[in-house]
Amino acid sequence: MDKRRGAALGLALTAVLAVTACESDSEGGGGGGDDDTLNIAFLLPESQTTRYESFDRPLFEAAVEDECPSDQTCKVLYSNANQDASQQQSQAEAAINNGADVLVLDPVDGDAAANIAATAKEKDIPVVAYDRSISDAEVAYYVSFDNVTVGETQAQALVDRLTEQGVTSGNIVMINGGPTDPNAKQFNEGAHNVFDESGFTLQPEGEDFFTPDWEPENAQSFMDGQIADLGPTGFVGVYAANDGTAGGAISAMQTAGINPLPPVTGQDAELAGIQRVVSGEQYMTVYKPIAPEAEKAAEVAVALAQGEEVEGDTTVNNGEMDVPSTLFDPIAVTAENVADTVVADGFWTVEDICTADYAAACAAIGLQ
Repeated sequence: MDKRRGAALGLALTAVLAVTACESDSEGGGGGGDDDTLNIAFLLPESQTTRYESFDRPLFEAAVEDECPSDQTCKVLYSNANQDASQQQSQAEAAINNGADVLVLDPVDGDAAANIAATAKEKDIPVVAYDRSISDAEVAYYVSFDNVTVGETQAQALVDRLTEQGVTSGNIVMINGGPTDPNAKQFNEGAHNVFDESGFTLQPEGEDFFTPDWEPENAQSFMDGQIADLGPTGFVGVYAANDGTAGGAISAMQTAGINPLPPVTGQDAELAGIQRVVSGEQYMTVYKPIAPEAEKAAEVAVALAQGEEVEGDTTVNNGEMDVPSTLFDPIAVTAENVADTVVADGFWTVEDICTADYAAACAAIGLQ
């Protein structure tokens, strides 16, 4: 799969797909009933996180085209649920009714998605859980990153940074992801694996905060409350589960006049997050190379659509079964290794990152 990565990623960055053997329809449209066509539904959860439309979709579509047998046509039935679990259920049912041979599903709600998997099972349609696990359901395959390791990576980076600054105790404000996202719970688990042995105190105490819908505005409102409760100097760091929640937390602290900012974590290597890392507003983000994830999902989906057996590198128990799985490793990104990670992979270019507002910061770290 590596030989396709550069080409596929280039397609994602330009958002241009030369669709020949593979066609793509929005909202699960058309194509059922043709024995020479493999219909692959690709159901994504939301569009506020830039990765899904800018990277996952075009990379997956390009990889399906590349995997498609020469004697068949492959059609991607694409839908985005816009963070609405009931809408995703309807989209999945539409894809099934339109002849989907396999569902590749990134669930809005990992528990609710069990209903989608059950509906697909009734039609003998395999389901691939993409990026997020589907709980308590029969699933043919799971492709993602080791999400507990993601949380551990974020937390360890924050603890290490504070230790470098001579800080070994104090409050860390913890801002987790969406409460219905199974990945958010795994990130939280991994973070606790580190923080609970670190000597730092997580705030709020007693019950962790999970950000509704992963919305930056909700993270900002929560951070406003923490600043009011703890005071502007009453915490030494912020664990934010992704770049959107990090941005919300940073906005709250800047509005409160906190300067310098304490170290803040993130995830997804969004452009705004990388720019904040370069400028020093955000300490780190987690880069999850999407190309191999999308390519593996496409490989598995095409095989399953043809009725082939697939085996995983490992298994992950989802409460119902040990699901054959492939889990990729996350990468911590700080200002020190931006050039060696997201830039070297072509995920973002120097020109993308180093706009006029960030030119001086880029020059200061040698990113030119």
